[in-house]
Amino acid sequence: METKKVWFITGCSTGFGRELAKETLKQGYYVVVTARKIADIEDIVKEYPNQALALKLDVTKPEEIAQAKADALKHFGQIDVLVNNAGIGYFAALEESDEADVRKMFEINFFGLANLTNAILPVLRKQHSGHVINVASIGGLMAFPGVGFYNATKFAVDGFSEALSKEVRHLGIKVTIVAPGPFRTDWAGRSAKNASVIIDDYKETAAVNMNTIRGYSGSQPGDPARAAQAIIKAVKAENPPLRLLLGAAALRNGRIKLDELKHDFDNWEHLTLGADFPIV
Repeated sequence: METKKVWFITGCSTGFGRELAKETLKQGYYVVVTARKIADIEDIVKEYPNQALALKLDVTKPEEIAQAKADALKHFGQIDVLVNNAGIGYFAALEESDEADVRKMFEINFFGLANLTNAILPVLRKQHSGHVINVASIGGLMAFPGVGFYNATKFAVDGFSEALSKEVRHLGIKVTIVAPGPFRTDWAGRSAKNASVIIDDYKETAAVNMNTIRGYSGSQPGDPARAAQAIIKAVKAENPPLRLLLGAAALRNGRIKLDELKHDFDNWEHLTLGADFPIV
């Protein structure tokens, strides 16, 4: 019989975090349910008073990271699965983007994730077990016009996570990068900000994609509840994937990216190999 693990999940007020918190609790796990506002998650935890711990956590605030970690360990004594889910979006062509907004997004999507991971790693190392789940995006493997700086945050998450997996695997710690396509969350709704500057030259590239994404907000094909179930199955697997794509659109775009890489690698091999010193 499986020993029930302790999950620590960020960004549980909406979307993936909320559905994952609900599903893990439903399946009998112990769960640290976090959000910037406790009021947003009270309804999740009230049904599971013996399994759930609701904590206030803004991942951009080191003092809240330290306090949440301490409270979780005091309550449950361990952390087995860390899910870095908190994140925001931002819509703008790169040239249109506001630096303050971009830096804020990096603080949440990347530095908050990295800082929380580093805070929890000593716990996992001491246990010689654990699983870090970092929610990135198919936009962390393939970039799209109109969300370039968001792509940059998720590419950073992907690179951080891949390096982490190679640093900790010998310690019994697993890492999975979750790369969803379009899912029916609030990511493309009120939680994502638009740039205030509009440059007409990008109306056929960045603007088209931004309008498409905004236009299908609320009707995306991805089901967050099914995504939550998929993540739990991956954690249960003996050999979980480093990258878990979620949704048909993610798989389709991931394969397009693979084809693009192969095309460039193969067609420019002569220049690639010619950059080395000649073999004597």
